[in-house]
Amino acid sequence: MPLRALYVDFNSYFASVEQQLVPELRGRPVAVLPVLAETTCCIAASYEAKRLGIKTGTLVAEARRLSPEIQFVQARPSVYVEMHHRLVEAVESCLHVERVLSIDEMACRLGGRDQRHDNAVSLGHQIKRSIASRVGSELRCSIGIAPNTFLAKVASDMKKPDGLIVIEDADLPACLYGLALRDLCGIGRAMEQRLHRHGIRTVQELCATSKSGLRAAWGSIEGERVFARLRGEELPDPVTQRSSVSHSHVLPPELRTPEAAYSVLHRLLQKAAMRLRSYGCIAGSLQVKVKFRDHENWERQARFDSTSDTLVLLDALDRLWQDFAGQRLRRPQAVAIVLSRLAEAGQRARSLFDEHRSHDQLNAVIDSVNLRYGRNALYFGGAHGALQAAPMRIAFNHIPDLRTEDDD
Repeated sequence: MPLRALYVDFNSYFASVEQQLVPELRGRPVAVLPVLAETTCCIAASYEAKRLGIKTGTLVAEARRLSPEIQFVQARPSVYVEMHHRLVEAVESCLHVERVLSIDEMACRLGGRDQRHDNAVSLGHQIKRSIASRVGSELRCSIGIAPNTFLAKVASDMKKPDGLIVIEDADLPACLYGLALRDLCGIGRAMEQRLHRHGIRTVQELCATSKSGLRAAWGSIEGERVFARLRGEELPDPVTQRSSVSHSHVLPPELRTPEAAYSVLHRLLQKAAMRLRSYGCIAGSLQVKVKFRDHENWERQARFDSTSDTLVLLDALDRLWQDFAGQRLRRPQAVAIVLSRLAEAGQRARSLFDEHRSHDQLNAVIDSVNLRYGRNALYFGGAHGALQAAPMRIAFNHIPDLRTEDDD
């Protein structure tokens, strides 16, 4: 079976970007925070920090205990997105990027002579050199090469940082036996527990299980797909649809009041509505979440006729927020909104009595002005107290569009 996939995984991406752009941070433990506050946690850590036990989710106080010399920096999402596009171009100069999986992961297809072991390895080293010369030496990556994308991703995780591992057909499945179940993409905590209930506790046992056995363990055809991937087969990805649009924000200390939390939610929802329209989508549900310092949550959800109208969505937020009155003595720490029940805008059957029809032109004007002059050029007043809050965030599988999501 030929080598068909090359997978590029950038190491400690956010922290590496900071070390590339700020030379004083190089070689030092660095943690990236959503906001510079003692009550938050690390969203990324450099390899120097990881070696000391600091990782994603480590609280600031614990990071200081593990490393008194640690350097904290506030996340700069727009910078990471811009650097991502430069990295894609650097890889593209050597080999076409077939899929971008996340801001720090991309998959390439090998063909012809590049499928031979020596040529594939040479191409991997060429990609590393291109990244170093075109973007910077701190942006190191681990590369996995294998018969399919699934195994290439597994290989990219086998040696970090800056590794290059090849899995060939002859190496399977023995080369996987030293891995834990959760080292394999698609197996999280819940799936691991499910596999345990089916008597599968190791990767070796997983590989030895029949196709029908894995289908039973997964409870769907996905088990058969895992069976094929473990044996090097390349399968087309199932068609997926966008299911939600969400924004969240950890509140800095000065915004940890109910009034400020409401302003941040207002701003988040206005951003989400614009993003929804940029996708050509409408939403039929809004969920609002508030997390308190004691880690308890307040949540409310509303359903309505599907829309992308900012004013309609803000009205739903106001109705939900009325129930927050009983929480006003508590200090909110983080807020989030989720728009779900998405559909294509063209699928909406509008009523002849739709009172919001005239808002379409208003939304179009607001979007146009904000695209040209910046996100805060036009906005609804409820967000006024949070214009500098809730900057762009980067989710694992979503690369923000700087035209519609950047706040600069």
